[in-house]
Amino acid sequence: MLKPLGDRVIVKSLEVEETTKGGIVLPGSAKEKSGIAEVVAVGPGGNIDGKEVTMNIKVGDKVVCAKYSGTEIKYDGVEYSILKQSDILAIVE
Repeated sequence: MLKPLGDRVIVKSLEVEETTKGGIVLPGSAKEKSGIAEVVAVGPGGNIDGKEVTMNIKVGDKVVCAKYSGTEIKYDGVEYSILKQSDILAIVE
């Protein structure tokens, strides 16, 4: 299992199906990433570069991430992104 350090968060992109006006269903893999991801692991926070960082994100949260943020990796056949908590723009409720 991947365990993020410091203020890092590991997310897995969610594929969202979309239906066109003509009724054709496009699977998530046939279009651009939605920018919505699910948090799968959260670092401990703490003192990062001289500033105290409290982690406001928890595992299972659905979040909106900055478009070109983080580092994409493939682990056990699944694609993840590792990014800083500050690269998360919103929590989807």
